[in-house]
Amino acid sequence: MMAQEEDDWRTDGDGVARRRPLREWHVEEAVEVAVPVRTAYNQWTQFKTFPRFSAVVRDVEQVRPTVTAWTIGYGLLRHRFLVEIAEQDPDAYLAWRGLEQHPTHEGEVEFRPMGPGGTAITVRMLLRPPGAAKVLSRFTAVTGLAARLVRAELVGFKHFIEGLGQEGGAWRGTIRNGRVQHDTPEPPRSRVAQWPVG
Repeated sequence: MMAQEEDDWRTDGDGVARRRPLREWHVEEAVEVAVPVRTAYNQWTQFKTFPRFSAVVRDVEQVRPTVTAWTIGYGLLRHRFLVEIAEQDPDAYLAWRGLEQHPTHEGEVEFRPMGPGGTAITVRMLLRPPGAAKVLSRFTAVTGLAARLVRAELVGFKHFIEGLGQEGGAWRGTIRNGRVQHDTPEPPRSRVAQWPVG
């Protein structure tokens, strides 16, 4: 891990390194949905359903437990990229980063209870467009477009989950540093096949 990346992590009292929330971002959008936090979070973790409410997500494929392949686009234009879930806390927080050769973004989504049975969902993204100054000169336009897209996706999710009224599935695992944390340790194994441990 590079020194700059180390600054993005914090160690809590339990000794577990957790990702710091983004200290800077280019896009921040929020929406309130009329379902409980657990329902909103559970549905959000069903990435394969994103094409059902998204205007830009065409397909999501689970590659590994913490890595998904996303295909986005309009019309015949398509772009496929890998995303790693860096941190995930059920009913609270999910952080990801692009795994392209030149990472173009990282982001986070927070879930907070609101009033009786509602949820506030906030998405933040840090964009890193590739290229030189000519790209940076248009960066304001890029971030404006990204903000509008994120806002539209959140509104699409709101209508989708409120229309369902309940989640269509759930993944309740915890992820730290890009690795799934198991609640129960694996039982000890014998070094000799078929021999009991003890």
